[in-house]
Amino acid sequence: MKHDDYLEIFETQQGAIDRAMWLNFKYRLTDIRFGVIHGKDNDWACVEKITADEMGVPFLDVLPDNYSQMTYSHIQNAKLEHDLLRHLQNIANIFSKIDSELLLYIIYSKIPLEKLLCYELASRKRDEKNRWCGFEKAKEIWCTEN
Repeated sequence: MKHDDYLEIFETQQGAIDRAMWLNFKYRLTDIRFGVIHGKDNDWACVEKITADEMGVPFLDVLPDNYSQMTYSHIQNAKLEHDLLRHLQNIANIFSKIDSELLLYIIYSKIPLEKLLCYELASRKRDEKNRWCGFEKAKEIWCTEN
């Protein structure tokens, strides 16, 4: 991946998508948006909307709403990339450090990881914008049974 102040170039479209997904999440409280465009050398670019507009290039319609349909191939490719996106690497590293027997127990027991994560956010007293809100409010936000 080559980095510039206004865009980042990736060899794969998925790498550019992953970067745009992260940056859109990271800047979710602002008006800054990122997307994917074709690069000039048969590659892909993650670029800020204002930069794409200045270049006269529209975003490609390739960003998913979320990662709920992430494939095993996507996970494998992300873990194998030398220039792995830091947020995906950190998530993968969490599971890499857990004993295999415990991973198997989580799967076979169908432990709801999403609920554990939500409870952790409530315990940290954080709201959807990662702002402190107190435990009771955070519990209302994150720990409702649906």
